[in-house]
Amino acid sequence: MGETYAEAGVSRLPTAKTYLIKFLLIVLTFASVILTLTVSPALFTFVLVCIVAISFIFPRLNVEYEYVYCDGQIDFDRISGKAKRKRMLRIDMEQVEIVAPETSHALDSYRNNKSFTLKNFSSLRKDAKTYAIYSVSGESRYKILFEPSEKMLECMRYKAPRKVMMQ
Repeated sequence: MGETYAEAGVSRLPTAKTYLIKFLLIVLTFASVILTLTVSPALFTFVLVCIVAISFIFPRLNVEYEYVYCDGQIDFDRISGKAKRKRMLRIDMEQVEIVAPETSHALDSYRNNKSFTLKNFSSLRKDAKTYAIYSVSGESRYKILFEPSEKMLECMRYKAPRKVMMQ
């Protein structure tokens, strides 16, 4: 049968929020250690709680996105800490209005439309070739940013040649 399959993945750059969470956890841990040593040894349990929180939260802040295209459906998965996978969104090519590079003039008619909810599954790198998908399904209207592979773009173009713009 003529199944088409492609996948791609990107690692997301840490954001200011990620750095702030890490910084606050480290400061809280050091402050609790100092308070335990100077004020009261009974605060040692709070130090342990902070260390356990760091060991659970730090790996979860490393985020990757994986895109899987299979027979007209695109799955967007979030992988946290290289261990926990969660499906963020699944769309069908029949729901897609257009797929084009983010800087393409083919998207000019969509740019000022505020009714689309932004879903950013890109790496946030400045030099990345980011594509946008505008999708409408019933009441849901999404603008999805992602970084597909060339094979994925070809598979999508094979399924819906008028909806996929390569440039």
